[in-house]
Amino acid sequence: MINENISDENQNNNMSDFIRRAGQILAVSYPTLALATGFRSVYRICCKPDVVDLIPPILSLVAALCYFLATFGFKYRERWAWWLSVNVLGFETLMTFIIGILSIISPELVGRTVWRWFGIDYGFFPLFQPLLGIAWLFHPQIVSTYGINLPSWWPFKRTQNTQ
Repeated sequence: MINENISDENQNNNMSDFIRRAGQILAVSYPTLALATGFRSVYRICCKPDVVDLIPPILSLVAALCYFLATFGFKYRERWAWWLSVNVLGFETLMTFIIGILSIISPELVGRTVWRWFGIDYGFFPLFQPLLGIAWLFHPQIVSTYGINLPSWWPFKRTQNTQ
């Protein structure tokens, strides 16, 4: 019984360390990508006279908006911010897969966006970053800090120790 409690405590501390580190990665990577993709898109739209196809920079601008909104949602520990982040990260993940697949099948249709080839130009951060963000947002410690009550059927819901 005592060994189980010690083991559970160590596991919770390790998970807390992981969650803390994941939060730190997200706190740095999201604003960085928001600025990088945002400035790159605005430059390509406004300052590059030879850009004929505006779809790639506009898609990258949409990605930058997603990154900015996710950053905003991570900053504020309120219910609306959690829902904002979850929805934005879901949209971002979906777009990364759609545009990533389209860029392989029909590269001339997509051009060079942040989501091209699942974010190859950005070190694949656009692929794994929203997945890490969603995992972080749904961790019981984080969910509770936002004041979210997950349904009873939720598989990773924190259970109260009654002993």
